[in-house]
Amino acid sequence: MGQPENRENRGAEQSELPPGQRLQRGWPVTHYGPVPKFKPDRWEFRVFGATADRDKHCWNHQDFSALPFSSVVADLHCVTKFSMIGAEWGGVPARAILELAPPAPDTTHVMVWAEYGFSSNLRLADFASERTLFATHKDGELLTAEHGFPLRLVVPHLYAWKGPKWVRGIEYMTADRRGFWEERGYHNIGDPWSEQRYSYQEEPGDGPEL
Repeated sequence: MGQPENRENRGAEQSELPPGQRLQRGWPVTHYGPVPKFKPDRWEFRVFGATADRDKHCWNHQDFSALPFSSVVADLHCVTKFSMIGAEWGGVPARAILELAPPAPDTTHVMVWAEYGFSSNLRLADFASERTLFATHKDGELLTAEHGFPLRLVVPHLYAWKGPKWVRGIEYMTADRRGFWEERGYHNIGDPWSEQRYSYQEEPGDGPEL
């Protein structure tokens, strides 16, 4: 695994922040509910729903850890208005999962499932971005439990709540439906550059059909 790039240089290259955001030094811990205890012998990552073969695909922790490892340098923009600039995230690319467990042709969205039934919905195109990553590391170090160990999703071009901590699987969907925070008033898409924070800002087509 390569060493992280110089943090000072990265910050200079990526100094522009989305509207309404402020630069954060360090990485605050933000989440809803308790931090789950990791039990490697019981941990499983599942892909289910509208898969191409209509079957469920599963990996235990050892097998998931052996999947192709990649890294991406990307910012993290929290809807609470702080931005962490130029972190190096390491883990399994979302595209690797799409290749190993392909979705059915009519799949349009993905629901990301995490511990305690937490969920976050994504358009398939957002999930399939070359920069979307199931992160296990940040700046060359394993994630801490508070920051999502053993696995969190990183979707750099969306607000951070779209990438849950403690991910346990994904569901392919042929129609959109809202996840945990989206059901509680957060924007269905969550683009920080358009400042899509809350559901009242949604335009026609941004959310699931009623």
